[in-house]
Amino acid sequence: MKKRALISVSDKTNIVEFAKGLNEVGYEVISTGGTLKQLQDAGVEAVAVSDVTGFDEILNGRVKTLHPIIHAGLLARRDNPDHVKQLEERNITPIDVVVVNLYPFKNTIAKPDVTQEDAIENIDIGGPTMLRSAAKNFQDVAVVVDPADYEEVLAKLKEGSLSAEYKKGLSAKVFRHTANYDAMIAAYFAEITEEKYPETYSLTYEKAQSLRYGENPHQQAAFYKEANVTGASIANAKQLHGKELSYNNIQDANAALEMVMEYDQPASVAVKHMNPCGVGIGETIAAAFEKSFKADPVSIFGGIVALNRPVDKETAEQLKDIFLEIVIAPSFTEEALAILTVKKNIRLLETPVDTKSKPKQKVVSVVGGLLIQDADFGTISESDLTFPTDRKPTEQELKELLFSWKVVKHVKSNAIVVAKADQTLGVGAGQMNRVGAARIALEQAGEKAQSAVLASDAFFPMPDTVEEAANAGIKAIIQPGGSKRDEDSIKACNEHGIAMVFTGMRHFKH
Repeated sequence: MKKRALISVSDKTNIVEFAKGLNEVGYEVISTGGTLKQLQDAGVEAVAVSDVTGFDEILNGRVKTLHPIIHAGLLARRDNPDHVKQLEERNITPIDVVVVNLYPFKNTIAKPDVTQEDAIENIDIGGPTMLRSAAKNFQDVAVVVDPADYEEVLAKLKEGSLSAEYKKGLSAKVFRHTANYDAMIAAYFAEITEEKYPETYSLTYEKAQSLRYGENPHQQAAFYKEANVTGASIANAKQLHGKELSYNNIQDANAALEMVMEYDQPASVAVKHMNPCGVGIGETIAAAFEKSFKADPVSIFGGIVALNRPVDKETAEQLKDIFLEIVIAPSFTEEALAILTVKKNIRLLETPVDTKSKPKQKVVSVVGGLLIQDADFGTISESDLTFPTDRKPTEQELKELLFSWKVVKHVKSNAIVVAKADQTLGVGAGQMNRVGAARIALEQAGEKAQSAVLASDAFFPMPDTVEEAANAGIKAIIQPGGSKRDEDSIKACNEHGIAMVFTGMRHFKH
């Protein structure tokens, strides 16, 4: 029985060379549409699928390979005598090699002006069906979906070494490919139908890079990114300089990027172990960085810095004198690059940094499942605030309270932030009790805590945090309120002349 290969591809990279190779090892090639024309124009011996099926392509090409002669040729088991007999009775030739890749749905929906009609027309039907049929019958059919595999498959065909085990690997790649394709379609329809939390949640990511290891050297790891990711994202960042990112680099860089997107004015965020060690805003990005550095010049060592303005010469001169793992910014001037790229190990990442790029959802894995929630970029304005204490915050204090409130939401709970003059002074993160977090933040702030403000990610169940703040000289506190014992904290503030502000919004970050 003659050997037959079916080729129908959207991505025509190296397909002519592969098809010629199939001809050379004795395969009859059958094909469709534009693929058939390209092959024949290049001198490949190829036959139209419609000549095999006796059924012309119809509905503008929507129906061409969905035919029993094609799918019987793909699905028939060669070791099943009944299958073989049925093929012979119907004069159907088995298909031994399938080379298919799909309509460019991903590229289509990535276009900013894509219409719903264009997106739907680029949902492949026949392609995935052929792929799944062939992949199911991998014992007898070699199915190739990735042009990167052409050379190796052809070599094995020429050597006669295309084993069932190798074909199983090709099959596994096919099912990953079609699952990825279907997940993108499902996500697109969830978006256009505004189904935020559907009954099933399909995720698909593409491998961006293998990592040397995970959080620790004994853990293997890799970095995957969303298909068509746009906007501010580490997955979307262009690395301008430095060695490859590590697992921990990516985690910290993402945390820094999410924080700096909180601010419209020039802002700098320094991060260590996914917590901010220094945050500053200023008239210029250089001034903002100087504040974030001076906030904690010890912890910033070996940290990550995210900036929401282009890095200029003045800022680069400050950055170069510190050991930093990563600097993230929307761009770097040529002068800044000349200064910073002298440092061999610093990684420079360029990605859009703007408040419009904030993620919509947060996905966290647990054993056997996922937790999905709205991303915590909830904002408050002065009209949302209540002022329960006798003393009200001054205009400057209120500005500083709102600045520190944006920081504290990104600090691991229990979280306390002390700030003054658009600069963090102390950060207490991840403590098992709130007063412990306050002591850490206030100790770090030291004498600078005099007349500073304090932010808490959640309410005070007792007045002990207020007492600690008062002893350090804090003049204003911002917290959600809502405890049954709010009055105890309000009373303590009144006794010490501290202004307290309630936001009505909690920011736990576990």
